Amino acid sequence: MASTETETQIKAQAQTVKEKFEKFLYEKNAFTEILEKIEKKTGVKRTYFCGAVVVIFAVYLIFGYGASFLCNLVGFLYPAYCSVKAIESESKDDDTQWLTYWVVYSAFSLAEFFSDIFLSWFPFYYLAKLAFLAWCMAPIQSNGSQFLYHRVIKPFVLKHQKQVDEALDKVQGAFDKAEEAARQAASDAAAKAAADAVSSSLNQEQEPEGDKKTN
Repeated sequence: MASTETETQIKAQAQTVKEKFEKFLYEKNAFTEILEKIEKKTGVKRTYFCGAVVVIFAVYLIFGYGASFLCNLVGFLYPAYCSVKAIESESKDDDTQWLTYWVVYSAFSLAEFFSDIFLSWFPFYYLAKLAFLAWCMAPIQSNGSQFLYHRVIKPFVLKHQKQVDEALDKVQGAFDKAEEAARQAASDAAAKAAADAVSSSLNQEQEPEGDKKTN
């Protein structure tokens, strides 16, 4: 019974992804205008054409040069575009969706910084990374970003929030003290420079009077 419900949910989510993907391909913008021209000239539906491009791109990630750059570009470019659209829209749901993605993306990038030197040697690493990022940005309710945020990141942050806030307060306090000390040092240096300038000016005025008395 449970397996049947799981299969139904997976099919429903896959159908949702397909519908949103096709909706994206038929939106009115510069990219879809190019797809429309290709579709008219070749007679191949843009859905199949984009699917073929995705397959070629996946193969290139395994054997091609610059796979790391292309993978990071896809993981950044499309979410950045959707984030701008979310900011400009009146709805706040998409704002939360993409903010959650960027939190997960930041955590993943931090973890990857320490593991990339080892994992990048595996031939399917960048393909797996792209699949992971696609899962995180998938246009479904329970995508990878939502799953990882609510299951991993949120509990971890809430558990250590007090300690993190205390550490940040200490850092802020130290920064404020350093800033105040720098301002005080600058003020003292300016006052000393002004005093030296006045003293030097007075000495220069007194020297000619002394020369007149001598003459």
